[in-house]
Amino acid sequence: NCCCPPGRRVQSSKLGPAPPRLLTEEEFQLQGEVETRKALAELRSFCQSPEFSAWSTVSRIQSPKRFADFVGGASHVTPNEVSAHEREFGLESLCIDEQLFEEEDDDDEEEENISDSSGG
Repeated sequence: NCCCPPGRRVQSSKLGPAPPRLLTEEEFQLQGEVETRKALAELRSFCQSPEFSAWSTVSRIQSPKRFADFVGGASHVTPNEVSAHEREFGLESLCIDEQLFEEEDDDDEEEENISDSSGG
């Protein structure tokens, strides 16, 4: 009553599971954004629930006002934090890194030219 012939079943078990497909950079970024939004929504929802002990939590955090704003619907990051993150990890930092590598490459070529001319 099996839908697969016995030989095929043995063959597939020998091969083992297929290796997982790695995410592209874009898929990784998108998944991170989606999962972060989902987790923040769950956190906000939990903080608004009757089971949540607001007083004990607020007494342990550094910025109670900021936390209360977040629970009320405000962003979990400030504009300053966003711009600092962009400077460190965004497109601007990639451009700076590329410029640094390009400058290093230029220096190497100039050194080679100088050694070639002095050797001849």
